[in-house]
Amino acid sequence: MKETLERYKIFRVLASIYRIKAVRLLIPLAVIGFVYWEGKRELSQISIGRTFGELRRLPASSVAEIFLFALFSVAVMSLYDFMIRRHFRLKVGFWSTFRYAWIANTFNNIIGFAGLTGAGLRTILYKRSGISPVLMASAVVFLSPVVVTGLSVLSWGIIFGLFNVDGLLQEHGWLVFAVWGMALYLPLFVLMQRSSLFAKWFNRGEGRTPWTTVGVSLSASLLEWACAGITFWMIAGSVLHDVSFRDVIGMYSVAAIAGILSMAPGGIGAFDLMVLLGLEQMGFPSGRSMVVLVLFRLFYYIVPWLIGLILSAFELGSAAKRAGENATPEFPLNIWQRLWRWPGQFRFLSDLGAWALGKLVFVSGLALLLSAAMPGLLYRLKLTEELLSMPIMRISHLLTVVIGFMLIILSRGISLRIRRAYVWTGVLLLAGAIFTFTKAFDFEEAIFLLVVGLALWMSRSRFYRKGAVVDYRSYLLWYALSAVIAFAYYWIGSHVHHGWLRHLPTADRIHWMFGPKPYAMTACIGLAGAWLLLTMLMLLRPNRNIATGAGPEELEKLRLFLRGTKGNMLTHMLFAGDKSFFWAQDGQVLLPYAKSRDKLVVLGDPIGPMKLVPDAIAEFQQYADEYAMSVVFYQATPEFLPVYHEHGYRFIKLGEEALVPLENFTLSGKKAADLRSVRNRFDREGYVFEVVHPPFADPLFEELRTVSDQWIKGRREKGFSLGWFDKTYLEQAPIAVLRDDQGMILAFASLAPGYDGGRTMSIDLMRHRSGTPNGTMDVLFIRLLEWCKAQGYKVFNLGNAPLSSVGESKSALREEKLAALVFQYGGHWYGFKGLRRYKEKFSPEWEPRFLAYPAWVSLPALTVDLVRLVSRRVRQGGKR
Repeated sequence: MKETLERYKIFRVLASIYRIKAVRLLIPLAVIGFVYWEGKRELSQISIGRTFGELRRLPASSVAEIFLFALFSVAVMSLYDFMIRRHFRLKVGFWSTFRYAWIANTFNNIIGFAGLTGAGLRTILYKRSGISPVLMASAVVFLSPVVVTGLSVLSWGIIFGLFNVDGLLQEHGWLVFAVWGMALYLPLFVLMQRSSLFAKWFNRGEGRTPWTTVGVSLSASLLEWACAGITFWMIAGSVLHDVSFRDVIGMYSVAAIAGILSMAPGGIGAFDLMVLLGLEQMGFPSGRSMVVLVLFRLFYYIVPWLIGLILSAFELGSAAKRAGENATPEFPLNIWQRLWRWPGQFRFLSDLGAWALGKLVFVSGLALLLSAAMPGLLYRLKLTEELLSMPIMRISHLLTVVIGFMLIILSRGISLRIRRAYVWTGVLLLAGAIFTFTKAFDFEEAIFLLVVGLALWMSRSRFYRKGAVVDYRSYLLWYALSAVIAFAYYWIGSHVHHGWLRHLPTADRIHWMFGPKPYAMTACIGLAGAWLLLTMLMLLRPNRNIATGAGPEELEKLRLFLRGTKGNMLTHMLFAGDKSFFWAQDGQVLLPYAKSRDKLVVLGDPIGPMKLVPDAIAEFQQYADEYAMSVVFYQATPEFLPVYHEHGYRFIKLGEEALVPLENFTLSGKKAADLRSVRNRFDREGYVFEVVHPPFADPLFEELRTVSDQWIKGRREKGFSLGWFDKTYLEQAPIAVLRDDQGMILAFASLAPGYDGGRTMSIDLMRHRSGTPNGTMDVLFIRLLEWCKAQGYKVFNLGNAPLSSVGESKSALREEKLAALVFQYGGHWYGFKGLRRYKEKFSPEWEPRFLAYPAWVSLPALTVDLVRLVSRRVRQGGKR
């Protein structure tokens, strides 16, 4: 069926569209857009100033009650983990189960994506307790359909009139179908749990799921959704006062259904707009309704997630390990996971601890800015006036803003485990705690910053990197983000300050701190500090010189090294000077590489004793990891593939190398008749072949340059895996030339020794004049092969045929099948098939070449990086 559909172009187009991640995001965005259209009138009535004003009027006792019950509601979600712990007999301790549940559930609430985040985190966390990913795969798939059953029970309560949402359903009729769809999920769930197919797949052959397990599953889910609804009702009661429990729970259930259907993280957008619509039906203004939403998001989502971040920072806070060791495990995926392409969608899971610390630092910066944008409580401002001088308050306020911006910028460095970012962040967190306390006695923010600083200090062993590669687009993104945050700071501050200070007897004296102009000035100063820090990080990042090319001393060291060590067919390219050298195993193994974005691309295989190569690769990986970079091997040979496999590499075939066995090369026989005829014709016409050795005389080199310029015709020279026309580089080996009967050079080919005891010779540059006779290059190659055979070489390398014999098997990778299509139909851009046919004239043996890359590296992005690397403009002297 699949092969039949693929014959039609429309299905191929749809499949291509589906593979684009951005397109898959259109589903939740479309739902959010739809619900926004339904509730745009309510959104237009919201005032940010009135919203923050309502928040400040809440009594402390009510806030404490809501906070504690919200934490209890989140803790109830751990029943899911205790359920799978019992059902699958997982040998995990009680408190470990609770911690794992808290981390997975709070992250899933914030990030969401159909439960994929929670599934990945559970797999990683339980693996630390010795639970295999295969067993957790069954547990996660068992748990996935359970979560929404409680909401399905609440939907039946709406249908039977237990909860009153008639007004909302009448005005927005499409919600009726959503409620009925969710309600019908309950009987389907029960039937599925009791089916023999489900028992075969997930109950490990122990029969159908017992009714007691089904009942416990329903009870756990119902308790979760009921506690979440009660939390929402408590918040609504504290803010709106006169609210009906039946009405609020019904409205919350409908909003939750809309949030799930949107597939957006945390139901963001759909849930919130349904709440605004429902509360308006009850007669409450949008401004006060927004306060309910803000508090619910804060207490049920954000605060528990911050606790989860701290727990994950400690839970996964071991010292940094070899790159790739903590890669996200893979297991069979359900339909939603396949849709969102998990786990590649969430690569942060591979090092959750550092990621969590980075987000804690980011939130710390936002908390400082929000604290500075919102005037403190009146009694604290009065106390601050009495104990602190006005200059101290002013300086503290300004420094709080500057530190907040800097923490936001440094949070990226914390996620990348950079040592300098850790040191700077620790100092700024301590300073931020001091200044936010002295500006208005905001001890809550100060305590939070100190807790984050403590988590950072306890994880200090993880920050070992010297730097990280961040491209200019990322810097531009951070510049833009900091500008948006600065505007948000100004907007919030200038909208909430009015009328708050009139109760202070000295309000006129401290109005400088809260007026629109002071907020704008403070925002500009903070933004300038953030941009200055970004510019310093960009200009002074230590990884700028990680790949500067080999200088004369390194090239001389290479020559001495090759006298006692066997090279390979790409070794001669190292003398071009554009590759950097990494000497591993005390200088016994060489890995030549060049940098392309966040990747160190090794040309060919490591050079040195085979027994030392595995440790050399691990040594180079560790070096690259210090700069948050990945190691890639370009044009790897089959001999080294098992070594790369042991280091976690994947492979894709790049093409094949044409290797001519010189002892079998002959122009005798019928098969070589065409080549023999061409050679004889050129001999009769007086063409002369010779091999010239360096150093080359200036007239000869200038004539070679003329030939090269005519062949290039203004095109850009390629590099990295190819040589280019440069006198210093060309004088490292002989050059074969073909002259006409007048002595003029028509074509030339530079040679590249294999540095393997005179066994292998390769061809490098191949160039000819415009308008040369047909067969010119054939004769040059024939004479060159005969010369190498006479010199005692065993193998002549005619070079690579890109994409040759790639993706021909039915079971080949999808990327290789795409490469096969390019080879078949890409002759317009590059003569793939023609190049293969031309080299076939000389009866070579074809040896495959591969690209070896880490499992976590995106192959499309890597392909672009390799194209950029090979296509970089070459300047005189090998610098690029």
